Amino acid sequence: MSEEFQSTTINMPFVSHQVILGTIFSCILLWFIRDGLRVKDVEQKHVFVTGCDTGFGNLLARQLDQRGFNVIASCLTDKGGQDLQAASSPKLKTVLLDVINSQSIERAVRFVQAEVGDKGLWGLVNNAGRATPIGPTEWMEKEDFNKVLDVNLIGLIEITLRFLPLIKKARGRVVNVASVMGRLAFAGGGYCLSKWGVESFSDSLRRDMQYFGIKVSIIEPGFFKTGVTSLAVIEKDLQRLWDRLSPEVRDSYGVQYFDKYLKAQSLSMNTICSSDISKVTNCMEHALIAKYPRTRYGAGWDAKFFWLPLSYVPSFIADFMLSALLPTPDASRQQMKLAFNSTDNLNKS
Repeated sequence: MSEEFQSTTINMPFVSHQVILGTIFSCILLWFIRDGLRVKDVEQKHVFVTGCDTGFGNLLARQLDQRGFNVIASCLTDKGGQDLQAASSPKLKTVLLDVINSQSIERAVRFVQAEVGDKGLWGLVNNAGRATPIGPTEWMEKEDFNKVLDVNLIGLIEITLRFLPLIKKARGRVVNVASVMGRLAFAGGGYCLSKWGVESFSDSLRRDMQYFGIKVSIIEPGFFKTGVTSLAVIEKDLQRLWDRLSPEVRDSYGVQYFDKYLKAQSLSMNTICSSDISKVTNCMEHALIAKYPRTRYGAGWDAKFFWLPLSYVPSFIADFMLSALLPTPDASRQQMKLAFNSTDNLNKS
């Protein structure tokens, strides 16, 4: 009796481990099965994508067109629309849209409404955006923030609100393009602010619209080579910001700081930025075609294994790691040197 009890006692931990591992494996397997389920009849569904002149929006429009969706792609320029139309099937439609112009938005709404009819709009992809001006916060003026916020956040909100009635008809999807910088603020200017705003707006929208069958997903790309991250554009705008600084502010940073800042930007754009933007558009497509779309999609290896994990660590660790990526202003180095010398003199006395 005692030997049987002892044998049972010895085997219990092993059995418990098997149960735990089996449960974990089953949960992972079920998640993958659920994640792979797809909606039907995509040929009957309409998707409206903003910012399709180049970059993510352009590739997504062509990708969804090949998948069979009825794509309505908005472009800022006539040339952007013509080039996209030439690279797509006749089923794809284009419309001009300036996301910061309410009249332009209203015209786009009427165009889409005429296309979708009573079916409603299955998908809205808010992709249009801009990054510059971006740089040290002290170099900015209010208008610099407005330029980015108007496109990335206020325009996105207005478009979403105007298209919601059509999306409710189809019990469809809203896909908002944010950024890893919406989870971890790294650079000054309106970009990080706008992407944090997109995250917040999307979370609120998702919780409000779940009762109507509408699903909201957030795309959080890492660094990719697109028109938004063009090194030439960023450097030109940084030069503009630097040139308008007062002599006092420029002296506090030092000429070497500006040169090193440009080199740091160049290094990050040339080494971190991925040219494979399909990593982003595949996430967008999944959010539109999956039966159970994810709430958030981290796009790119840098997003998954550096930026997003870094957003969870204590702030002082994130601050230290991010500060190592950028130069130190002259005034800061001088203050640190004075502080070190003062401490050294006290120790000697």
